[in-house]
Amino acid sequence: MCAKQDDAGAPHHHGPGTERDTDGSDRFEVDQEVQHALDRLTLLINAAEALSSTLEVDQGLRRLCRTLVPGLADWCAVDLLDDHGRLRRIVVEHRDADVTAPGLDEGLLPPTEGSAASVARALLGVGPVLLTDFPPPKDEDDPLCLREKQLFERLEADTAVVAPLRARRQVLGVLTLARTRREVRLTEDTLSLVEDLAHRVALAVDNARLHAEAQHTAERLQRSLLPELPTDGPLEVAARYQPASTTARVGGDWYDAFVLPDGAMALIIGDIAGHDLRAAVMMSQTRNMLRGIACDRKEPPGKILARLDAAHHILYPHQTLTCIYALVERLSADEPWLLHYAVAGHPAPLLVTHDGETRFLTGGRSLMLGVEPEVHRPAATDMLPPNSTVLLYTDGLVERREEDLDRGLARLRQHAAALAREPLTTFCDEILEGMAGGGSDDVALITVRTAPPHAGPAVATP
Repeated sequence: MCAKQDDAGAPHHHGPGTERDTDGSDRFEVDQEVQHALDRLTLLINAAEALSSTLEVDQGLRRLCRTLVPGLADWCAVDLLDDHGRLRRIVVEHRDADVTAPGLDEGLLPPTEGSAASVARALLGVGPVLLTDFPPPKDEDDPLCLREKQLFERLEADTAVVAPLRARRQVLGVLTLARTRREVRLTEDTLSLVEDLAHRVALAVDNARLHAEAQHTAERLQRSLLPELPTDGPLEVAARYQPASTTARVGGDWYDAFVLPDGAMALIIGDIAGHDLRAAVMMSQTRNMLRGIACDRKEPPGKILARLDAAHHILYPHQTLTCIYALVERLSADEPWLLHYAVAGHPAPLLVTHDGETRFLTGGRSLMLGVEPEVHRPAATDMLPPNSTVLLYTDGLVERREEDLDRGLARLRQHAAALAREPLTTFCDEILEGMAGGGSDDVALITVRTAPPHAGPAVATP
C-alpha cells in the first residue's frame, strides 16, 4: 500500500488498522475528560452536601474536609476570622487519622498583620496559590509564618494550594489543601476546582453566621419580652425560658407573675400557636392584655380567662392559645396558702411537696382560648402545703414525637420528686436540663414555692 501526501507534503496512510488506532486514542482522551468532569462534579456535590448538612460552622467544615481527603488532598485545613479579626484554625483533617486529631493543630493562630505566611496573603484576597516548596521564614519574628512552616513540615506537605474564602466582598478565612506524595502532586489544573470549592465554603460559612446572628437577635428579642418577677414577699418565684433548637428561636411561649393590690400573687403560663416573630409579638400583646384585665378587678381565674378570650376573639380572630391563670394567696399568716386556678387547654400544673410527693392539679379545665368565646370557664382551688412547689410549664417540656404524652408526664413527676428539696433555681435548671434538652419546641416554665412555717420573705429569681 502506498502513502499519499496532502498539500503540505505530509504522507497520509489509509487502512483500517490506522483508523482504529486514531479513533481509539480519541475515544480514550474523551473518556478521560468525561471521567475527570464526573469526578469533579461528584466532589462538588459531596462538598455541597457536607456543608448543607448542618448550620453549625465547625461541624460542617469538618464534614467537608472528610469529603476532600483523600480524594483531592492528603490533608486539608480551614481557618476562619472570628468577630475580633483573629484567625482561628477550625479544622485539620489528614488521611491518616493517627497523624493529627481534633484540637491538635487547631485553635487560635498568631496575628496575621505583617506576616509573610501564605494564609496571611490569602486573607488579602490573593489566590488560590499553588505552593511547590516551603522555604524557612525570612523573618524569625514572624510567628504565623513559623507556625505554618511547622504544620507543612510535620504533615509532610509536598505541594499545597491555599485559597481565600470570599463571600459578599469579604474574606472570611482560608482553605488549605495539601498532597504529601510526589506521584499525585497538586498542579495548576487544580486551582480552578479549589477556587470553586472555596467559594462554596465561604457562602456556607457566611449563611451559617447570618443564621446564628438572626437566632441570637431573635432570642434576645424573646427574652426582652419576658417580665421581671416579684422579688418581695413570702413566696419564692423562679422561671426559665428555652428557645427551640430548630426554629428562629422565638415563639409564643410566655410566663408572668405579679402581685395584685390585695397581696395575692398572679401566676401565668401561656402558649400562642406558632414559632415565629408574629407569634412572639402576639404573645407580648396578649400578656399585657391579660395583665390589664387581671389588675382591673379582682375576679376568679375562670372569669379572667373568659374576659381574655372575649378580647382576644375581637383582636386576633382565628388565633388559638392555651393559658393558665392562677392566684396564690392566704387569708392570714396562720392560714395555709391556696392556689386558685383556671386552665384553658394547657397542661395541668404539677404540685410537689417538700417530701417529694407529686400530683397534677386537674381541676378548672376548659377549652383553649380563641375557639369559642362563650364557653364556660370553671376554676378550682387547692391547698398548698408549707415548703411545697407548684410548677407551671408549656407543652414543649413534656411532649416528644417519639414517645407517648403520658410517658413524658411520668418523667416530669420523677424529676420533680427527686428535686423537691433543692433550691428553687436548681429545681428549675435541672427540670429544664432533664426534660427539655435538645427539644424541638420552645419551653417556658414558672415555679412558686411556699415558705416553710415561720419563714421570712424569699427572693424571686428570673
